[in-house]
Amino acid sequence: MLLEPPIGAVVAKTGTRFGLVVLSSRRARQINAYFNELGAGIGGYVPPQVHSMSRKPLSIALEEIYEDKVVIAPVEE
Repeated sequence: MLLEPPIGAVVAKTGTRFGLVVLSSRRARQINAYFNELGAGIGGYVPPQVHSMSRKPLSIALEEIYEDKVVIAPVEE
């Protein structure tokens, strides 16, 4: 099974597998909430930043990370 984008390349964008899991799951939840609020006109979430053939929020989130549309912001102490 061929995954697009390649997981190794996406992990390299985030630095660690844990960072990839956290970032992709948070962004997928935001994308899912955006689609759920689409008819209500609330507009509280950012729409998907890539044109994707996939309808799954997690796949869209991984594509956004791969194309550097979503990045990890460093935490200030």
